[in-house]
Formats: sequence, structure tokens, C-alpha cells
Amino acid sequence: MRTRTGRCAGTRAARSTGGCARGARAGRTRWRPSPRSDTGKVRAMPELFGEAAALRLELPGRSAAQIASILYHRHGVRVAERTVRGQLRRAGLHRAALRAAPRAYGRYEAERANERWVTDVLVGPWVPYPKRDGSARARLFLIVDDHSRLLVDGRFYDRENARICQELLRRAITRRGVPEILYADNGAPFANAWLARTCAVLGIRLIHSKPYSPQGRGKQERANRYIREAFLAEATHHGIESLDQLNDWFAAWAGQVASRRVHAETGQAPIDRFCAGGPRRQADPALIREAFRWSVTRRVTRVATVPLEGNSYSVDPALTGRRVELRYDPENLAVIEVFLDGRPAGAAVPFVIGRHVHRAIAPAPPPAAEATGIDYLGMVAAAHDEQAGAGAAIDFTQLPAQPGHREEDGDG
Repeated sequence: MRTRTGRCAGTRAARSTGGCARGARAGRTRWRPSPRSDTGKVRAMPELFGEAAALRLELPGRSAAQIASILYHRHGVRVAERTVRGQLRRAGLHRAALRAAPRAYGRYEAERANERWVTDVLVGPWVPYPKRDGSARARLFLIVDDHSRLLVDGRFYDRENARICQELLRRAITRRGVPEILYADNGAPFANAWLARTCAVLGIRLIHSKPYSPQGRGKQERANRYIREAFLAEATHHGIESLDQLNDWFAAWAGQVASRRVHAETGQAPIDRFCAGGPRRQADPALIREAFRWSVTRRVTRVATVPLEGNSYSVDPALTGRRVELRYDPENLAVIEVFLDGRPAGAAVPFVIGRHVHRAIAPAPPPAAEATGIDYLGMVAAAHDEQAGAGAAIDFTQLPAQPGHREEDGDG
């Protein structure tokens, strides 16, 4: 029976049982187009695609437009550039994939101790920790021996600059000898003329890792992870009051734990493997001092002076107009030695000096003021309680003056 709208009277019953909905779904499935069996394949003249693939493999830099042009001139068939590009991409023959040929990186390990040191900076915790006003982010400068995996030296600082890297390297050389190679990344503490000069004077080959190529830093990354998990996690859990405390803990942990545990790859404790290498090359103290000085080149003015860091120094008048080399310790700009063509040429005498330390050297923090133990507010509260107990008015003139407060005479 049909209603006025032309629908079957039994539609309501069918809806109540869900039959109409099932029928609609079945109808949609029945009329949905099935995928083509040749999807992604060349349908017309597939032999052209084989030739296009051969042209791309022959010269990976050959563009899709060039390949389409070659096909047209050879066969008289015009193939759209977009079609060529899409088919080659589906086959994995796009230019980026062919140019970036996979490279295999063999595992490198130095053959002996001090053959290669790896240096890095590890961003550490806030100090003091837990973080509060005045806390600064600590940075761990460390050096690892590639052969033995020994933590040659490491120390936390509250800043990151070239002089800190030199300071750590000097400590490491004094303790463990001179390495043949120093491997570092391209960060500012390692990529500078001062560190390059240090390595040149000591006969160390300075190598920087290639940007965006971390394959050569795997051991260092594993060492950093070990330090985070085994040391920094415990230090932050305990709480850190100062950099000195953190450095004392790290020195003890590195000497008693990190250097004495048996390494999974070498099967030896790092300190044992390092010491088994025999005697190490040592440097003369005078050579070490010279290596860690800074050097700049200046032209002597007509009045026989040279500028450095805003200061002015007098030199031998015979050097007027010549380019000379100034060697100095950046912590003491009052002592400058002059060299001409690599030979000593006297000293640069301070003429006008306003800066005694190189601006790249962060000033040392002032020493903490010694606590007096005086509780001023406690004395005020005690006087208040005493006066309140006696029932008399408080004479504020009898209270001790505040520390640093100066009483002024007169009414003003």
C-alpha cells in the first residue's frame, strides 16, 4: 500500500527493525567503484617508463622535464612532465633518494690511550637546586679518552666560553699527559683562534665534527647519558647548594665509580685500560704556559703605542709602523710581551689602562658576606615583649640601630 507521498506503508516497520538502514549500506557498497588493477602502473606505452627509469638511473640529476624531452625526440610521443615525475617517484627514483646514497659508518676506536680525546659540554641542573632566586644553569665541561672511555677531567661552570675550555684542557694535560687529537664540535668554546693556537703550540691536532653529522660522537653521547642517569639524577635528588659542592661530588664519583666500573664494550675498567698503555707524552711547564696564552696582531702607531682591549701600551720606538704580535694572559692585561716575526721584541708597558681583565673573561663573583649572627628583628620583638610585660610605653630610642642605618643630626 502506498501513501500519498509514494512511500510504502511498511517502511515504518522496516525502520523499526533496521532493515532500511542495512539496505542503504548494502546499496552504497554495491555501487562503490572497485579499485583498478593497474593503479600506479603505466597504462599507455609502458616501455617508455622503462626508458625513463633508465635515463634517471644513468644520471640522477636529470630532471623530469629533460627526460620527457628526450622521450619526445626519440619516439615522437609527448609525455607530460608531471606524469614522468609521478611515475619515477612511485618507483623510488626521485632525485633526492638517488643522490643521498646510504653510507655505512664503521665503528672507530683509538688504538691507544691519549691518541684521541673527545670534549663536550653537558647542560646540567640549576644550582642551587631545587631552583630558586639566584639559581644558574650549570654546564659540565668534560674530556673523555676515546680508547679507554676514561673521564679524563670534568668540571661544572655557570657559564660557557673559550677560556673555560682552555682551563679544563690545561688541567687534563697536567694530570694525564698530552693527547694526539682533540675532537670537538663546532660550538663557540671549541671553534675559536685561542684553542687552535693552544693545540698548535702543544702539537695537538684539533678536529671539529662535521655539522649535522653526529655519527662520530656516539661514545660521547653515551657518556653524557651515563652521567645524567648515574650522577645527576642522584645529585638533584639530594639537592645542590653550590657549584663547589657539585664539583666535589663529581670528582669523587668520577674517581671512585665511573673510572672503576668495568665497561661493557672494552671489558676493562677505564682507569686500568688507560694506565695499561704505558708512558704518556708530557709537556714542559713553560711550553704549557705559552700554549694557553692569547695572541693578537697589532700595528705599532707613529707614537710607538699599540691598542688592546681599550688599553694603550708603549713599545720600543724601533717597532713604529711594524706589525707585532702581543702575547698575554687574558686574566692580566698589565703584562704584555711583544714579538716581531716570532722573536721577542721586549714588553708592552701600560700607558693608558682601564681594563685589567679581558672582556671575554667573566668576573669572579664577589665573596659572600660573613654572617654576623645578629637577629635585629628578634631583638625588637624581645624588647616589645619586655615592655608589654612591664606595662610601660616602649622607648624606641633605646632600640639598637638597624645595620647600615646612619642617624642624622638636626631636624632634617
